[in-house]
Amino acid sequence: MIIFGTKGYLQQLAMLTLVCGRCGNPAAHALRRRTTKFTLFFVPLFPVSTSYATQCMFCGAEQRVTREQADGMLSGGAQVR
Repeated sequence: MIIFGTKGYLQQLAMLTLVCGRCGNPAAHALRRRTTKFTLFFVPLFPVSTSYATQCMFCGAEQRVTREQADGMLSGGAQVR
């Protein structure tokens, strides 16, 4: 018998101060990376999908961003709109 499946991992990359698109407040936003990995016998082997998102700490709104936008935010250049 072969046991396989997927498992999700959530990693917080940074805390940024951005203006929220929902509530309009300049608040802290958590930049997070969500990765789903294929597992075989409960051992994670390779990533199946990766997504990035920011979450407002004031109102809780979450907004998906692209990898390029996330890299720009980590380097201090780009802002989410």
